[in-house]
Amino acid sequence: MKKGEIYEGFVERLDFPNKGIVRSGDEIAVVKNTIPEQTVSFLVNKKRKGKVEGRLVTVLEKAPYEVESTCPHFGECGGCSYQNMPYQKQLALKESQVRRLLMPAFEKQMLLNGESRSVDKTDIISYMNTIFEGILASPVQYEYRNKMEFSFGDEYKDGPLALGMHKRGSFYDIVSVRECQIVDADYRKVLSCVLDYFTQQNSTYFHRIRHTGYLRHLLVRKAQKTGELLIALVTTTQETHDLQPLVDKLCALPFIGKITGILHTKNDTLADIVQSDETVVLYGKDYFFEELLGLKFKISQFSFFQTNSLGAEVLYQTVRKYFGTLTQTGEKEKVIFDLYSGTGTIAQILAPVAKKVIGVEIVEEAVEAAKQNAALNGLSNCTFIAGDVLKVLDTIEEKPDVIVLDPPRDGIHPKALGKIIEYQVHQMVYISCKPTSLARDLEVLLDGGYRMERVTALDQFPWTNGIETIVLLTHADI
Repeated sequence: MKKGEIYEGFVERLDFPNKGIVRSGDEIAVVKNTIPEQTVSFLVNKKRKGKVEGRLVTVLEKAPYEVESTCPHFGECGGCSYQNMPYQKQLALKESQVRRLLMPAFEKQMLLNGESRSVDKTDIISYMNTIFEGILASPVQYEYRNKMEFSFGDEYKDGPLALGMHKRGSFYDIVSVRECQIVDADYRKVLSCVLDYFTQQNSTYFHRIRHTGYLRHLLVRKAQKTGELLIALVTTTQETHDLQPLVDKLCALPFIGKITGILHTKNDTLADIVQSDETVVLYGKDYFFEELLGLKFKISQFSFFQTNSLGAEVLYQTVRKYFGTLTQTGEKEKVIFDLYSGTGTIAQILAPVAKKVIGVEIVEEAVEAAKQNAALNGLSNCTFIAGDVLKVLDTIEEKPDVIVLDPPRDGIHPKALGKIIEYQVHQMVYISCKPTSLARDLEVLLDGGYRMERVTALDQFPWTNGIETIVLLTHADI
């Protein structure tokens, strides 16, 4: 294949997160935004060290199972990848991706357990089937998200104001997603109201190259259980506007839920991220409440919280089920470390069956929220510490009996993982939102004496390429 030329090929499989493996003659190329069994044309845009990457030009022949998307923005919007796949097919795809990524770890575990040095693929798959428990579906497939960060911009250069998601394959262009299907009607009403208001005002958006303009992002959060809404308009301080008319319009909308707060968040950083230099409450308060598994959680605009509340309940029930295995003896006598604890959700769900739970989280706001939530739920055996896990572990006097790991997408820092292994706890649970990072960390944990005992995948993010994985690990020598 030559760079700059167009080829045709058949999509043999889709590797995580969005890598279509396309065969064209005797050659292979990686082409994003494809699904298995499509025939596509693609432009070779990168070729290095024998690896070829291409950009999808067109789908010449659909996959036999392919369906029409229910979302009018699919294909243009970069938010979803699988709207053209039946849900059960999507689950099977995600499970196969996790299995493929974890296969080297299972092979290594077999060899460490004393299996023959000539383990073949069939043996590994058979062994994996005794531990890997498949994939759990999201309880709801549409309108499941409890948080969305919409961006202001334009759909094409010098076009009209847009508010929504980045266009597929573009860093600059924005698609107005008025009919987005992974959020409910209240989100769509807020987006349309805000976009129409600022369009009528001829307002400017923050230009990512010129670094000028006013509008940056619209953050909307909604609790699936309580129906409470929190809305934050994120702007620069380059202009001054009276936002009360917008507040009045938002409060007048016929919501399914109810607004608890409208915020004006000021952000003058050059980076394209949602953060606050200053936040002003325009209406109500700066938080809302969500409920999970009988517990109540106070959530602010930047609190980490699983984006699929009903899916989170399935996740935490699975963790609690695994934890039940950990506490068959010595109930309420164990010290649990919840590392990368966010707002302390897992810590509080496990607290009733523990002597003490210590959560460690680098985001200070999340730690404060965790402390408030523990008090709100009447849990006195939870302690939350703000700081980097790598450094904080050196300051904690208690030794854990059980460790729960829920790291960010990039996984666990190698030095932190070494310290975690040094505790030599009998069992731990690792929750991963990026299976490539999990696969890397499992190799280290296996070398540290741990073995995978149970593995479950969970679809927290229908129609997107996201996938959650939960692993119960047992130390072989303890």
